[in-house]
Amino acid sequence: MVDLRTLIETHGYWVLVAGCLLEGETILILAGFAVHRGYLNPYAVVAIAVVAGFLGDQCFFWLGRWRGPAMIARWPSIARKSDRVRNLMIRFDAALIVGVRFAYGLRIAGPVLMGMSSIAGQRFALFNALGATLWACLFAGLGWAFGQMAVMLLGQIRHLEGWILVGLALAGLVVWLMRNRRDN
Repeated sequence: MVDLRTLIETHGYWVLVAGCLLEGETILILAGFAVHRGYLNPYAVVAIAVVAGFLGDQCFFWLGRWRGPAMIARWPSIARKSDRVRNLMIRFDAALIVGVRFAYGLRIAGPVLMGMSSIAGQRFALFNALGATLWACLFAGLGWAFGQMAVMLLGQIRHLEGWILVGLALAGLVVWLMRNRRDN
C-alpha cells in the first residue's frame, strides 16, 4: 500500500500545477493542508500556485482575443456572463481583473471575456499577477489554517489525515459539480 506522505511528496506539486491552471481553489486548499502536515514546502506551493494561476488566466485571456466570439457561440454559459463582465470592465477593469479569480463561476469565463475587450494585454498581465498572488496566498493559507484547526480540534491527526484529505477533495468535487450543473 502506498503511503499518503510519499504519494503527496511525489505527485503533489504536479497536481497543484494542473489544478491551478484551471479553477484550482480545492487543490490549493489541499496543498495548504499538506504544507501544514509537512508534506510540501510552503514557498514552493505559493510560487507554483501564483505561476500556474497567472499562466492559466493569461492563456484564457489570449484565447478570448483569438477565438472569443467562437467560444461564446459554442458555450452559452460564457455568453450569459458576457454583458455583466463587459459592463464591469468599463468601470472597474483593474479591480475586476484582480477579483475575477475570486468570483464564483467566472474563473475561466472572465479572462476569456476580458480578452475580447479593448484592455491592453500588459495591463491585464499586471493585474492578473497581483490577483494570482493574492489568490495563492489566501487559499494556501486557508488550507494551512484548516490543518491547524483540525489539529486543535482532533489532536494529532496523522491517523485521520487521509480521511480529511478525501473529505476535502469530495467537498471540492461537489462544489465543482454544482457549479457546472448550474452553469449549463
